[in-house]
Amino acid sequence: MGFGSFNYWLRDGLNKGYAVAQININNLEFVQAIIEAAEEERAPIILGASEGALKYMGLDYAVAIAKTAAERASVPVMLHLDHGPNLDWVLKAIRNGFSSVMIDASRLPLEENIALTKQVVDLCHPLGIEVEAELGRITGTDDDLTVDERLATLCRPEDAERFVAETHVDALAAAIGSAHGHYKGKPQLDFERLAAIREVTGIPLVLHGGSGIPDEDVKKAISLGIAKMNINTDNQEVFTAKVREVLAANPKMYDPRKYLGPGRDEIKAMVKKKLALTGSVNRV
Repeated sequence: MGFGSFNYWLRDGLNKGYAVAQININNLEFVQAIIEAAEEERAPIILGASEGALKYMGLDYAVAIAKTAAERASVPVMLHLDHGPNLDWVLKAIRNGFSSVMIDASRLPLEENIALTKQVVDLCHPLGIEVEAELGRITGTDDDLTVDERLATLCRPEDAERFVAETHVDALAAAIGSAHGHYKGKPQLDFERLAAIREVTGIPLVLHGGSGIPDEDVKKAISLGIAKMNINTDNQEVFTAKVREVLAANPKMYDPRKYLGPGRDEIKAMVKKKLALTGSVNRV
């Protein structure tokens, strides 16, 4: 059936009070587990592909795997460039068939972020490709991107209003206190800020760093306008833990299928939990 519509499903989530899960892919087993979980739970799903993952998997291999999964799936599947760092990566994604992209120019001053994001939107929209952008800084490490907490700033509602009005971006990852990777203590999400950003922008908002946020905080964030939640670390952790467990119990094992398979099952179980948490189950 090909890739689904990023904009349609995020708008549907925003209007109906659920979030579409973006589950990042790292290899074939991740894609298989994610798609199986989404099909069994009847949920739309976004396969997120970061610069680091694409360098590891190979851009053409990653796209081919995702396209095959989408064509065979009975639920909407989208392939999204996660944290595209520059125009070059956006162009690579477009040329290779991504259904949506994220341009992350949050490291730049506001004026430059607006200019680059608008350039990407003007390039993508005529091609039917939707665009996510980031405003403020989301702390932690995501692939090769590390944000020093001292330099991290939360998104200001007045900046978000201007940003969306001038760029016409389809979704906004607004920094409200979440982080990539592991959290140091309990995450402190600024819900008042989130509500204000939704009020002035009216577009689907994105919660990055979805792994490790308490369930009650995720649900509250969704009720305040989060229509897309990104998840990666939780899946990496359960996958790796299972592989270690299997190999520790079977030190002479050498067939990768026998330890990657159980790791894949752990990802599938985790994805199902996240789909239930986001409220995206039985939306298809």
